Amino acid sequence: MANSDNSPRSLAQAARAGARKLTSLSSNQRSELIARIADALVEHGKAICEANARDMEVAREATSRGELAPELLKRLSIDEARIASLADGIRSLATMDEPIGKTLAHRELGDGLELRQVTSPLGVLLVIFESRPDALPQIAALALRAGNGLILKGGREARHSNEVIHRIIQEALKPDIPAETIGLVHTREDIAELLKLDDVFDLVIPRGSNALVRHIQSNTRIPVLGHADGVCHIYLDADAEFDLAVKLIADSKLDYPAACNAAETLLVHESWFADGRLQRLLGALPGIQWRASSDIAGTLQLPEVEDFHMEYGDAQLALTTVKGIDEAIDHIHAHGSGHTEVIITNNDADAEDFLQRVDSASVFHNASTRFADGYRYGLGAEVGISTSRIHARGPVGVQGLLTTRWLLRGAGHTVGDVKSGDWRFAWKDLDSATS
Repeated sequence: MANSDNSPRSLAQAARAGARKLTSLSSNQRSELIARIADALVEHGKAICEANARDMEVAREATSRGELAPELLKRLSIDEARIASLADGIRSLATMDEPIGKTLAHRELGDGLELRQVTSPLGVLLVIFESRPDALPQIAALALRAGNGLILKGGREARHSNEVIHRIIQEALKPDIPAETIGLVHTREDIAELLKLDDVFDLVIPRGSNALVRHIQSNTRIPVLGHADGVCHIYLDADAEFDLAVKLIADSKLDYPAACNAAETLLVHESWFADGRLQRLLGALPGIQWRASSDIAGTLQLPEVEDFHMEYGDAQLALTTVKGIDEAIDHIHAHGSGHTEVIITNNDADAEDFLQRVDSASVFHNASTRFADGYRYGLGAEVGISTSRIHARGPVGVQGLLTTRWLLRGAGHTVGDVKSGDWRFAWKDLDSATS
């Protein structure tokens, strides 16, 4: 644990106390604090890389013994170029419009009684992530911008990297807010205890495997925000251009196969199979390891798909044909995880139909699935991607870490005055611009 003198409860309570101090700062002070973190990461880039090299050495040995999946190595690696990119994203958070206290609704309930609904921090977050040390500063910066306290649990394979990054961030918080506003734990035992603290934590965000998310959901009463799978689809319409299809499929599958926004299934209009374009498409994408549905696997001489609800995490891509857009959408809703879906087509009517009818967190036309990302959406960063429909959906940035409060300003108003007829409601919506 980051501070062995503290129990899990005291660690969480310290984060809550820090969050309350954080929200007492001015917007400019919070912006300066976040910018200071970005500068500190760059300044100490060499130390971060040295710690990461230790993690990579241990991870390579674990991979050679079959104890760590090879695709996790790429997620684990961090260099000074990546640190500079992280710092740029964090600086963009520092310069964004103030998210706290923003008026969403402004209403006069009657003479002299005025109500506002305003954005507010959630409180204290528990974020559990695997492998990627670059996630730690992103998550910390997002939590701070939204005025939240935070406890982090990283994967053991990134322990040295996480410890150094965490120390850098804590030092950058001083003297504006307590260093304990951002806490770090390391063991499963720590998490087991923290998951019991539904009276302290307001939200748990697990970033990692399906197994991790399911485990968290089954072992806490704290609300959980996350996605269990990243089964993303591409529908190749009858009116799609061949070269564009090759470009988008290659990027969606091969740019980073282990990412949750990598494509896992290609749905192809049957006309592509009938006229031979599908066979040419397979030849134009040699880096992909194809698996086909049973009706076309033999003809294409490909292994069969075992399960269409499968997140491969590597270069494998499931393939099947459909009669048209209706069947494609039905397949997505039957086998997908609600993460990200793409239609490739020059038919604008089909594109709009797909965008409106597909019920997923992100739905694209003629763009790679890999754009489903908080940084690429202009959110600065993300704490994760949510496929749930409550509170936040898709890449979760600052807005997904906020809730709302109601502020009522009166002049001695009572419900008794309403009952006696001395005062009456006259609801009137006012300008909702932030005061």
